[in-house]
Amino acid sequence: MGTGMGAVMGTALGAVRVVGGRLGLPVDDLAVLKDGSNLLVHLRPAAVVARVGAVTASVRGDVFGHFARADELSRFLAGRGVPVVAPVAAPVREGGWVVALAEHVPHQAERTLDSTTFAALLRELHQELAHFTGDLPARGPLDDIDAVLALLSRPADLVAERDAVAAGWPELPVQALHGDAHPHNVLFTAGGPVWNDFEDAWRGPVGWDVACAADSRLLDRAAVQRAYPAELLDHWIGVRRLLVRCWVAATDRYRAAPPSPSPSP
Repeated sequence: MGTGMGAVMGTALGAVRVVGGRLGLPVDDLAVLKDGSNLLVHLRPAAVVARVGAVTASVRGDVFGHFARADELSRFLAGRGVPVVAPVAAPVREGGWVVALAEHVPHQAERTLDSTTFAALLRELHQELAHFTGDLPARGPLDDIDAVLALLSRPADLVAERDAVAAGWPELPVQALHGDAHPHNVLFTAGGPVWNDFEDAWRGPVGWDVACAADSRLLDRAAVQRAYPAELLDHWIGVRRLLVRCWVAATDRYRAAPPSPSPSP
């Protein structure tokens, strides 16, 4: 890890210590579980994981709303009996970072569901999410694509793809979606599968979530589509792939030029 990224990591962990300590949680043994779009930190020995906005914050500017929606949706689904990773505390701003706390769920990281089972689980999730009436973004992935393009000074090739996507945006029934419904966001526990990470939730056609699953390297597209047919799946897969390219570019930029160790809230 370079000096810049090391300083960023240090201030992010400092924010976790402050937030955790305020809640009476142990903060002397912080284990980084993942340093990706967000920083995930286990507050050992407690069964608590902190999520800190990292690359996501560099793209979205302020991830507080995304974290708050994830908290609200998780609590809503838990109340309806859906197995989800439960929030421990609502997200807060601390030292320029946004920090959310959720339960640490022991799981088999290498194990995933087969394509047909995953599609059935997603359909069941959508049946419950259809009852959610809270506020959610209406453009979901397009918002993130636009944010990355602005961050990257609007490269012509990505702008052209974005404009084609926007021009072909379909008029279809919408509902609350997971937003990033791929196998890594379902934890395989001793008690069965548990949904995680509703940060990207938005209100759109179910085909978006089906595309997130169908285009995963861990699942078979044809099997997912047979188990959960969705309108215009090819369109949504195209949007998904453009979004992934944008996030990869944003991550590369973040690693090459990390933000100030004390980012503005």
